[in-house]
Amino acid sequence: MPHADQKEDQAIHQIGDRLSAPKIRAMTPEAPCLPPPPTAKDPAPTPYLRGIKSFVKRAGRMTSGQNKAVQALGPEFLLPYQDHLLDLNAVFTPLPDEAPGAAHPVVLEIGFGMGEATAHIASVLPQTRFLCCEVHEPGVGALLKRIGEQDLRNIRICAHDAVEVIDHMLPLHSLDGVHIFFPDPWHKTKHNKRRLIQAPLIAKLAQRLKVGGYLHCATDWQPYAEQILEVLSAEPALRNRAAAAHPELLGYAPKPHYRPLTKFENRGIKLGHGVWDVVFERV
Repeated sequence: MPHADQKEDQAIHQIGDRLSAPKIRAMTPEAPCLPPPPTAKDPAPTPYLRGIKSFVKRAGRMTSGQNKAVQALGPEFLLPYQDHLLDLNAVFTPLPDEAPGAAHPVVLEIGFGMGEATAHIASVLPQTRFLCCEVHEPGVGALLKRIGEQDLRNIRICAHDAVEVIDHMLPLHSLDGVHIFFPDPWHKTKHNKRRLIQAPLIAKLAQRLKVGGYLHCATDWQPYAEQILEVLSAEPALRNRAAAAHPELLGYAPKPHYRPLTKFENRGIKLGHGVWDVVFERV
């Protein structure tokens, strides 16, 4: 049996072995070092302001027909995003019976969904050029398919965030109109801040409109319609087109002739849902 002194020596050696053994680090990352809290002399931290976004990217699968349309028609009708100003007259190829560089009205459309209304309006207004922003890939493919089926020549698609397109590609006073039809209403109160139609975006659009150019919004959600009317009314560079001509509509406008009733909208009307058009012009 080992003596008590021998047991003590063995215990000391075991402790030494443990101290000298290599340490194994955990595989989880170390917690980041947080900055120290501000002192009384430090300025208060600046709150982070979320920038405007014109979309929420949604999942979706393209059909074979939409894929074929992208391959066949994309090179002509898809306009790549660029960080410098466009010459809008040069973006569209002239029609067979017109001179190169001929000026035409240009309308920006923000968010065209599956392109049903866009294709209809482009066919009703063949002399107007439409620059259409949409990031939903099946929607882009669907509109390209309609372009091919209806032989439309007055549409160009930029599959990019419309806010960045406005900021970097569109010159001041370059647009004759803007269409924003049925943007996401973000029904829950806590999500209202995500709505597209807010003062900063409307100010940007007003700066890009020519004097007399128009901004046309439509929605089937009454609280959003009220917000749209309030925001546009507060922009000093815009004036309500319908206020004097249709006082009975309380600031809203009759549906313009060019905007079609989509299948979705018709279904809503049959269920008793309303649709509100708001049309303002640049002054």
